[in-house]
Amino acid sequence: MKVTIIGTGYVGLVTGACLAEVGNEVFCLDLDQHKVDLLNHGVIPIHEAGLEELVARNRASGRLIFSSDIAASVEHGDIQFIAVGTPPDKDGAADLQYVFAAARHIGKYMDGYKVVVDKSTVPVGTAHRVREVILEQLAARGSTIDFAVVSNPEFLKEGAAIEDFMRPDRIVIGCDETFGGQRARSMMKQLYLPFNRNRERTFWMDVRSAEFTKYAANAMLATRISFMNELANLADKVGVDIEAVRHGIGSDPRIGYSFLYAGCGYGGSCFPKDVQALRHTGAQYDHKMQILQAVAEVNERQKHVLGRKIIQRFGDDLGRRHFAIWGLAFKPNTDDMRYAPSRALLRQLLKRGASVAVYDPVATKEARRVLQEDFAEMPHLLEQIRFCDSALQALQDADALAIVTEWKAFRSPDLNQIKNLLKEPVIFDGRNLFEPWAMANAGIEYHGIGRTAIKHT
Repeated sequence: MKVTIIGTGYVGLVTGACLAEVGNEVFCLDLDQHKVDLLNHGVIPIHEAGLEELVARNRASGRLIFSSDIAASVEHGDIQFIAVGTPPDKDGAADLQYVFAAARHIGKYMDGYKVVVDKSTVPVGTAHRVREVILEQLAARGSTIDFAVVSNPEFLKEGAAIEDFMRPDRIVIGCDETFGGQRARSMMKQLYLPFNRNRERTFWMDVRSAEFTKYAANAMLATRISFMNELANLADKVGVDIEAVRHGIGSDPRIGYSFLYAGCGYGGSCFPKDVQALRHTGAQYDHKMQILQAVAEVNERQKHVLGRKIIQRFGDDLGRRHFAIWGLAFKPNTDDMRYAPSRALLRQLLKRGASVAVYDPVATKEARRVLQEDFAEMPHLLEQIRFCDSALQALQDADALAIVTEWKAFRSPDLNQIKNLLKEPVIFDGRNLFEPWAMANAGIEYHGIGRTAIKHT
């Protein structure tokens, strides 16, 4: 099939590459010519395992092309995926200007039937507005070309996006008579046929329900994280091991183990934005989303828990203290620094005079860029950050180690090396990678999240 992807961000690039991999002819449009040039030279602007090879293979086969030619992109695809960004605006609502710009371009240049697919995360009612925008453009041309608008939200995890797309646990498609009916359904069914050969993974529903499903999924996952973090903070006070509790409740099939890990808060582009957008939708209908308000508040506080533990241990004045930090990205297997807990920790430490040595396997370049923005009004604080080439290098002469991202490379370190390199054998584990008893046996003072602090004596 001939497919156009509008937007080569995280979702658009992965979607385009994966659809090309199963034999479709995919045209990826981006208005940023510099980005298009990089992609055409094999430079991938995001870190995602396997994506560079996937793009290279399908570019070489001719099934995947990148261009900034809007008219050509509309002409190419019988199915037009809108996969542009929907960042939050000042009041928390999803900013849909790029979605509507894409819709205007489609309406301006289309010369035959198109299925327009909202792949971007958009609030309920967006498909209706996209349809209106396209109709306005067609009316301005005096045209009555038929088209359909479909909702097909993405459920990709950063760091595992290709696997998620190629072997999805579900494919949600909103398609009803109001927005296009059976013809659009038939085309979408054909497009996703290669992903349903093992078993049927597609859930068909009306468009508004599909739009809502994406927000509901992320809101539920964010809620589980904040709930466990709130329990973990209480566990610290009453002397309870939150990991034991996690096993105890996770064994209940009604609860399960997923997203029950206590830590220093969630980040990334999805959970914070989508929780905020869903709360905004509730406000529009005079419906206060009380649980989601608490979820967001708990998560914001949780990003400061690790810093508070460090301050409690070393004092409020950290002017003569130097700390090692392992992990900068909001999660492993990505270089995404959006809403990353490491940013909150760095603000806490640097403003109190501490210096830090930081290491992340892939996020250093992006972290440098983001931190320049974070400390734009206090650029002198950036001088207190040293970026390291290895985890062990970051430990040299540090008063303590703080772990913020759960990279696999951090899970089984040489504890003797850590002890020898640190000034004091103290670890603040923001992801509960280690067992307190193992740290005690190694002579390391250990502070986890919801795991009673064990000090070596």
